[in-house]
Parts: sequence; structure tokens; C-alpha cells
Amino acid sequence: MSSKVYTSASPAKILLVDDHPMLRRGMKDLLSLESDFNVVADISSGEEALAYLKDNEVDLVILDQNMPGLSGLETVEQIRNQGNQAKILMFTVSDSGDDIHNALKLGVNGYLLKDMQPEQVALDIRKALRGELVVSSRLAAVLAQALRTPNLDDIVSNLTSRELQVVKMIAKGHSNKMIGNELGISESTVKVHVKHILNKTNLRTRVDVAVWAVNSLEL
Repeated sequence: MSSKVYTSASPAKILLVDDHPMLRRGMKDLLSLESDFNVVADISSGEEALAYLKDNEVDLVILDQNMPGLSGLETVEQIRNQGNQAKILMFTVSDSGDDIHNALKLGVNGYLLKDMQPEQVALDIRKALRGELVVSSRLAAVLAQALRTPNLDDIVSNLTSRELQVVKMIAKGHSNKMIGNELGISESTVKVHVKHILNKTNLRTRVDVAVWAVNSLEL
């Protein structure tokens, strides 16, 4: 099951998943103030989320990492294994570097801490719905530092102007096809650029490139 394309003219269907009832109530009340959000369900476990998503289409899943039963990461993995392409935001107290990196590798669209300002929540949700990668600023800095190699800043100067364009689009969450369409080049050419970027930066994945770029380049 895949979700429809989100547009501001159509309220985004949001599923909240957290084992704390007060958190779910607070988030639901907060998001209900936004006319372009529609919280279609709030449930307490990863198992319930998977069951709900088998029969219902949503645009965005917001879930905690630390839950009884299936963890947030395990839930994300199973959602993706179901073929569901809904956007996913981790919303958690866990600032573990491993949790952040593993969540991004599993294909989440953002990793946010629960101590963030309420007004920032709606802004980041909209970014995620547009396909942009969102990470709490404190976590992004920590993760970028972990990804940084000693001479990474020097390596940037070795990237071609085209490769820098591709890097910035990866940071915005664009797929290879989207990048190709915007730059007027083939998807296969984009893949070659991505391969060169990974080789030059010594980063392992496009997610690593995106997180590093968000924190190291002027986007």
C-alpha cells in the first residue's frame, strides 16, 4: 500500500503511535489547530500500527522509538517491508546516535526530539510531507560530526558544481528521478554522480550525504 501525494489543498492523514496517552492527546490537540492536518487515529503500539496500516492509507506516521513490544525501529522496518511508502517521523526522547542513524537507514523522513518547541513541530511535519529530511538541530549536529571525516571539508572542494547540485537535492529528500528531472539529465547519470559523491566523501549512503549536507553546506 502506498500513500497518495500530499498537497496543501488536501489535509494530510496522520497516524500517531505512542504508548503514552497524554503524549498522544497533546499531539492530537496541537495538530488539530492546523487546517492541513487530519489525525485519523492515535494508537499505543507498533503492533497496532501495523494492523491499522494494512487496511488504511495515511500520509504520515509519527511514532515513538521506545515502546513495549515492537520498538519504533522495528515498527518502521515492518512498515517498509509491507511496501508502505507513507512518510515516517520518529518523535522520541532517544538521542542515541545509533538510533538516529538506524532510523534514517530504514527510510524515515525525520527524527525529532519531544523537547522541541510546539511551533516547530508543524513546520517540520510539513517539510517531511514534502519529502524533505528533518532532524532536530541538536541531533543533526551530533550525527553530522559522527559522519565527518578529518578532511571532509577539503574534499568538498573536489566536488564538481554538478555534484554539489546533486548533494543539495539529496539533502532535500529528492529521489534520483526527481533530481534528473530538475537538472535535465537521465536517472542513470544521477546515479553516477551519487556514486562519485560517495567515493569522494567516504560516506556510505545517500542518507549520510543528506545529513552531512544539511549541517555542513549552505542550503
